[in-house]
Amino acid sequence: PWIDWTPFFHTWEFPGAYPSVLDDAIRGPEARKLFADANTLLQELITRGQLNVRSAVGIWPANQQGDDVTLWTDERRDTALATMHTLRQQNDKPGPNLALADYVAPAGVADWVGGFCVTVHGADELAAAFKADHDDYRAIMVKALADRLAEAYAELTHARLRRELWGYAPDENLDAKAIVAESYRGIRPAPGYPACPDHTEKRTLFALLGVTERLGVELTSSMAMWPASSVSGWYFAHPRAAYFGVGRIGADQLADYAIRKAWSQDEARRWIAD
Repeated sequence: PWIDWTPFFHTWEFPGAYPSVLDDAIRGPEARKLFADANTLLQELITRGQLNVRSAVGIWPANQQGDDVTLWTDERRDTALATMHTLRQQNDKPGPNLALADYVAPAGVADWVGGFCVTVHGADELAAAFKADHDDYRAIMVKALADRLAEAYAELTHARLRRELWGYAPDENLDAKAIVAESYRGIRPAPGYPACPDHTEKRTLFALLGVTERLGVELTSSMAMWPASSVSGWYFAHPRAAYFGVGRIGADQLADYAIRKAWSQDEARRWIAD
């Protein structure tokens, strides 16, 4: 029930959203067949236990320090554990230019930040087996399903965090449609995406959670996650937290960010410049 099927259909280049795509005047019959095949394979995977889903979650005392966020070792908040680096919008627009650090309270106010990684193991091996059997259709299908399961588990894990683990929304009671529409409090931006475009922040997240040791997920030299059906990111609980895009940044912020990351400006430009 946590699966958002719309991106699945986009993988197969079906326009529109689920479930309306199933009733499309032109491609509806083809979409319904694809959906039936996907659910048949999904049931086989469940029955045979051929995919393994794993997750790691952490919550740390945290405070805003300029455009960065300091994560503390404990509630005394006197020893830094790690630093989350964020970038600020520099747009000519009404209203404030945002950074993710704005969603964390400054020093002197108790606040927290969370992090997570979820992964699905087994899809690549199954896809290779299907391909060796000349079944390219199911090889693509199993990877598409693994991607949907990873995202679904990320959604389920976030719900558990809000209701139980962090517990800032213990009475939340949303249906699947509201969950897909992200009608809950809080966000989970991923390093490398518009609100935090620096992929290297995954290194901090992975170190904090022990992702490679616990989940068997590794980072490539380009900061891609392997297995590919993996999702990671930060949790922010601020009631007004919302997704945004940093967009293009100026030379001044690039230079400042390089100092904060202990990088050369060339390295900063490599990872975050347009």
